[in-house]
Order: sequence, then structure tokens, then C-alpha cells
Amino acid sequence: MKKIKILGPGCRKCQIAYNNVLEAVEQSGVEADVIKIEDLEEMMRYNVLATPVLMIDEEEKVAGRVPNVNEIKEFLSTQ
Repeated sequence: MKKIKILGPGCRKCQIAYNNVLEAVEQSGVEADVIKIEDLEEMMRYNVLATPVLMIDEEEKVAGRVPNVNEIKEFLSTQ
């Protein structure tokens, strides 16, 4: 099972990124645990400089922009 995290303060872009992840997981059929992290202290543990951040299995994939559904599905299929 994949561990997917969206890190961000809960802004509109972060919510869109989270929704895109849920959609990509559903479309790809991959089993995943999707977590939204909005706590600033916890985000700082990941050295977040720009949000939203998409992490898959503790590897940063996208930072500072909203990944689209197809891009996320590509990440899920290549791991």
C-alpha cells in the first residue's frame, strides 16, 4: 500500500491537490493511504518551502504547485 501525503496549510490549492490525489487513486485502482498534513510544525519536519507538497512513500514528487490527476496517476504507476 502506498503512503501519500499532501502537505499544506489548508489553502485552496492544497485542497485541490488533495482532491486530485483522491481522484487519481480511485482511477488507478492503487491501494493508498492518503493523508493531508496541515500542521505547520509537522510540515517543517519535511523542510517544506512551498506548498502544496505531494509526497509518495516519503519521496517528494511535487512542491509549490498543484499536480493534475494524470500526473499523479503517472507517479503511482511508476513506483
